[in-house]
Amino acid sequence: MGIVLKSPSDVAGMRVAGRLASEVLDLLTPHVKPGITTLELDKIAHDHIVHVQGGVPATLGYQPPGYPPYPASLCASVNHQVCHGIPNDKPLKNGDIVNIDVTVIKDGWHGDTSRMFIVGEGSIAARRLCQVTYEAMWKGIVKVRPGARLGDIGHAIQTFAEHHSYSVVREFCGHGVGAKFHEEPQVLHYGRPGTLEELVPGMIFTIEPMINAGRRDIREMPDGWTIVTRDRSLSAQWEHTVLVTETGYEVLTLSAGSPAPPAFVGVPAVPAVAAA
Repeated sequence: MGIVLKSPSDVAGMRVAGRLASEVLDLLTPHVKPGITTLELDKIAHDHIVHVQGGVPATLGYQPPGYPPYPASLCASVNHQVCHGIPNDKPLKNGDIVNIDVTVIKDGWHGDTSRMFIVGEGSIAARRLCQVTYEAMWKGIVKVRPGARLGDIGHAIQTFAEHHSYSVVREFCGHGVGAKFHEEPQVLHYGRPGTLEELVPGMIFTIEPMINAGRRDIREMPDGWTIVTRDRSLSAQWEHTVLVTETGYEVLTLSAGSPAPPAFVGVPAVPAVAAA
């Protein structure tokens, strides 16, 4: 199936879903501290999505071909875990870094976003990795406009990350999102400018680079989901869902508690949406 362009009413639904997903991360922020478990964070998120937002956690029971059903309502990837970490009962400790990835389904639309959290006092190296990865995501986002190409996004992310002596995971990428969790196109976080699909208004996709402090090589854990760095170096990831507009882009996964964009971006407006 090809790329699905969203109508104005589709975009309105995606704005709501995106905001709700970001608000789950706002809710979790004060809870991410030494001693809490990712399983406890998962329960907080699940209860809020289901009972407060009236939504559905997209990851719970999600089962693409060849995978076991995913058993939780969010992904929590700690330290050298790259992505798809399954929440567990191991307490987070001071200095850990954790990516929390949330997808909320609301009225049939998927809002998909993730953030990095530093538990307690992180090391200078960990903080730098998280910050550079955040900026790398935005380097890709600001390339989004009609007439640009997906390769422009990947090239911007790759060159920025590698300039800081980090590596970009190649095996996982951003993706189209809408009525389905994963749609076309695939959004690579590396590549050559001027290549791949041309961006047109109405396209919605995620930009979610996974950046490693060491080598880019990864491996899958026996649980069938968790991906880790092969050299056990730290890994970071940030994710936003982005709409291609007539004049540029709109980030759909912003909320009151979203981290401010880097100085080179300016301040994107938080989409105005009706209460869920």
